[in-house]
Amino acid sequence: MKKIIVTPWEVKGELEKLDYTKLIKKFGTKPLTQDLLEKLKKITGELHLFLRRGVFFSHRDFDWILDKYNVGEKFCLYTGRGPSGVVHLGHLIPWMFTKWLQDKFDVELYFQLTDDEKFLVKDLSLDQTLSFSFNNVLDIIACELAPEKTHIFIDTQYTKTLYKLALRIAKHLTFSTVKAVFGFKPSDNIGIIFFPAMQIAPCFLPSILKGKLVPCLIPASIDQDPYWRPARDVAPRLGFYKPAQIHSRFLPGLGRGGKMSASEPETAIFVTDSLEVVERKILNAFDGGQPTLREQKEKGGNPDICLIYQYFYFLFEPNDKKIENLKSDCKNGKLVCGECKQKLATKVKEFLAGYQQRREKAKNIVDKFILKD
Repeated sequence: MKKIIVTPWEVKGELEKLDYTKLIKKFGTKPLTQDLLEKLKKITGELHLFLRRGVFFSHRDFDWILDKYNVGEKFCLYTGRGPSGVVHLGHLIPWMFTKWLQDKFDVELYFQLTDDEKFLVKDLSLDQTLSFSFNNVLDIIACELAPEKTHIFIDTQYTKTLYKLALRIAKHLTFSTVKAVFGFKPSDNIGIIFFPAMQIAPCFLPSILKGKLVPCLIPASIDQDPYWRPARDVAPRLGFYKPAQIHSRFLPGLGRGGKMSASEPETAIFVTDSLEVVERKILNAFDGGQPTLREQKEKGGNPDICLIYQYFYFLFEPNDKKIENLKSDCKNGKLVCGECKQKLATKVKEFLAGYQQRREKAKNIVDKFILKD
């Protein structure tokens, strides 16, 4: 088995074999328990699909965030995007959940675009990362976030505010600390060694802007968790609350093994793909079916390894009874892979058609979202 790598800059390997329980232990986070989900449901009235299906599975201090909210202390949301190309469905999962949290709790969101980080770690110019940032702003707005409560900022365009806060953070972080967390090597450029202070800064930004302590909740995929360990260490020394987090799994790509990745375009569904391209990718995706139609009907398929089923489970079939029937029909041979793929293609195309319309309209309202110095 290929080694599974999960870092803030790289996620690869046979992720269908990734043990998320072991990942919780490795990162030192806590599982989202049923008791905690029931506590959340008492406030929200329902649980998001991503919570019912275990897409979000881990947290730090999410219970504390709910306690703060229950005594009248509203939190803010903070998440982000490293702008290095076109957004795919995997990127949307934390953003879609963030929108749900924003709606249910009526809270503000601070969204960071780390064009500086991508310049430092990838073979991209600053002009390129800035261009990707402006394109990704449209992707973010298309998730239907509330304009009056959503503040999007690009690091190199918001430096006057961010840098002063990052300096305060950096003064309390030693090289040995960030080296231990991120595995920095002597050959790494000094920019990326400083960068964690820039990604930590938005945890405390709302408290600075509002002149009072504001709890912060970060919905993000689990690979970004290393940033919040030093953030939580430094928070008390700077007089801020420790940021809380809630972590998601990785959406698999359409090929066997690995998460959805822009580096393997045929395994990723990009939000700007044409509907024809989307259908082709899904029809060519890895499934859990038998080699022949006769064997499929006799022996049934294996939904546990089928990527088509996983896409229904994680994203495109919110009805719990229907997802049970889908799994049963697959196992019993009542449903053949071609039919299942066509059903998924229809749902994905419907989703993307609406998303792409919203993305086009977003060009006219960008100024309502951008936070400037």
